[in-house]
Amino acid sequence: MKNVAVLGLASLLLVSAGAQAINLHGQIGKDYTNLGFGMGTETSGIAVSGNWAHSEDDGDIAGLGLGYNLPLGPFLATVGGKGIYLNPDVGSKGYAIAVGGGLQWHIASGFSLFGEYYYSPDSLSSGVKEYQEANAGARYTIMRPLTVEAGYRYINLTGKEGRRDNAIADGPYVGVSAGF
Repeated sequence: MKNVAVLGLASLLLVSAGAQAINLHGQIGKDYTNLGFGMGTETSGIAVSGNWAHSEDDGDIAGLGLGYNLPLGPFLATVGGKGIYLNPDVGSKGYAIAVGGGLQWHIASGFSLFGEYYYSPDSLSSGVKEYQEANAGARYTIMRPLTVEAGYRYINLTGKEGRRDNAIADGPYVGVSAGF
């Protein structure tokens, strides 16, 4: 019975994802890089996302997220969670299960503002005291499939047991994405 439920959920995700657009993006900020993908992130319903962020001074993270997008007038709200692998330069490798969400506001054709925040307390993470990720900015679609983006990204791994914090990202960035 358990296998049937898991197979049914996986089938639902695949059918939902098959109808959604795929987005690939890259962002560069001072001292960090972020690469990612999204499926269904611009429409209502189930959304899947993933990213890898790297800092020369503080380490890496890799995350996989699952969310649900809800249309609210001119806004698209997302609620969901992420599983994140943590590899700080100082401290222990570990994981975090973060919950959060975001909001997109499509102001005009091709132009939107966005913001998101995810948090994992000590009880849902290992190797760190807490995990925080925030991102806010603006996107402009030059012509489908090309979009440019500018914003501010913050990813912090709060040190545990007297270890220092590892700020994977903390600053402005520019980015580009392609949606198919």
